[in-house]
Amino acid sequence: MQTRKLALLIGAAAVGATLVACGSTMTRPPALPLPSASPVDLPAFMGRWYVIASIPTFLEKGAVDAVETYTLRPDGSIDIDFRYRRSPGGSEHQLGSRGFVQGGDNAVWGVQFIWPIKADYRIAWLAPQGGQVIVARQKRDYVWIMARTPTVPDADYQQLVQRVGAMGYDTRELVRVPQSAGTAASR
Repeated sequence: MQTRKLALLIGAAAVGATLVACGSTMTRPPALPLPSASPVDLPAFMGRWYVIASIPTFLEKGAVDAVETYTLRPDGSIDIDFRYRRSPGGSEHQLGSRGFVQGGDNAVWGVQFIWPIKADYRIAWLAPQGGQVIVARQKRDYVWIMARTPTVPDADYQQLVQRVGAMGYDTRELVRVPQSAGTAASR
């Protein structure tokens, strides 16, 4: 009797494992490669970028007044300074990381938050005048819409959202990031 129960349990576990394995391979087809805003003029790209919207990481959820500042280092790597608040007028939080350009077009970076791990960071679209950017990841898990100004016109925002959708993201996950009136002056 015990042997029969054990055999049934093992059989059920095997069927369950098979279903899980099949389900994980059938979730969605592999994503096409992201577009690239290449070549990127790194010195021109450096500076302050206001986060207009994102599919946020766990650290960014609920952030307001989010600003990312890039500084090119003599060795070619990039200092990334991310500052945000949890509420308008609240205390400022800061996260630092380092970007390492991968390839000759300057659009694909490995961003290192903790050594030795580098996260995928791709400048997928950059406005011709350089005032707006979409930074994406090949996994399509996070995306950032940023601008040189704290706000963008609604028509521009809708076009940026359409671009993000065309890259394979679920735009329903995009969250607008509020920017307080004093954000630009305080940084």
